Amino acid sequence: MKSLIISPKSKEELKFVEALLNKLGVATKALTEEEIEDAGLSLLMKDVDRTKKVSKEVIMKKLKA
Repeated sequence: MKSLIISPKSKEELKFVEALLNKLGVATKALTEEEIEDAGLSLLMKDVDRTKKVSKEVIMKKLKA
C-alpha cells in the first residue's frame, strides 16, 4: 500500500485536512520534523550503491580530515 505525505501551510489547514480524512475513514498520523527527516534519510539510504567496499583506513582518514 502507498502513503501520502501532506504538508499543510498552517495549523488550521492541518486540522481541516485531518478532520476531512477522519470523516472519510482514512487513518492519519502527524509526523514531527525529525520523523520527516528520518523518512527522507531512509529513502536516500535505500538507493545507495552497496556493491563497493571501503577500507577502515580510508574511512578514518576522511574522519580525521
